[in-house]
Amino acid sequence: MLYLVGLGLSDETDITVKGLEVVKKASRVYLEAYTSILLVDQSVLESYYGRSIVVADREMVESNSDEILRDAQNVDVAFLVVGDPFGATTHTDMVLRARELGIQVRTVPNASIMSGIGAAGLQLYNFGQTVSMVLENMARGRKIYEPPRYMSVGTCAQQMLEIEEEKGLGAYGPESLAIGAARVGGKTEKFVAGTLKELCDADEELGPPLHSMVLLGRRTHELEHDFVREFAINKENWDRIWKAEYEGRQ
Repeated sequence: MLYLVGLGLSDETDITVKGLEVVKKASRVYLEAYTSILLVDQSVLESYYGRSIVVADREMVESNSDEILRDAQNVDVAFLVVGDPFGATTHTDMVLRARELGIQVRTVPNASIMSGIGAAGLQLYNFGQTVSMVLENMARGRKIYEPPRYMSVGTCAQQMLEIEEEKGLGAYGPESLAIGAARVGGKTEKFVAGTLKELCDADEELGPPLHSMVLLGRRTHELEHDFVREFAINKENWDRIWKAEYEGRQ
């Protein structure tokens, strides 16, 4: 059987009891290591789980998944995913491949950024589309092999403003309100709120990855404003823009 096990957002202790039981009994344990990262090293996971872990990179998961699925008709294989197992389409593809091979699949869910971001004070059922921002060289289709790195809130905000300036769609602007989030669910979790222009310079305050950003919609509740205001870089500026552009539009 193939088990897809969510690891949660932060460290080795975020795995669920059910997930840990699966890891301990599995014949082989793989860690998907490219759609996201935990805030601890592989060695910490191995020590806590009491198991050796094979790191599965993008090439292995997408082009050589048969190795991961080898003998899974007869033995248990655990595939560990940071966050929730179905946070990336890659894992859906693996499940389909397993079905083709007659392998049973079970999922052990966990918290992901989609639920963890609620700690920013926004009501989850009002969220719109979620997208992945791509670093500029990748967006332009250039195949450049670089060391692993993760987009920061500052880079994201800057690229968004550059795109809007180029396209001129009026979707957002320098004074659009947004929230930057870092290491959500971890001990050093950090939120910073402000305009897109302000968030361009917020990386130092946010600290190391992983970063996420939420662009506020116009229909934002007063309670959300009161909660998020505590994270504002400039509270006076936040209140001014809120009253002019957001207040009373529920």
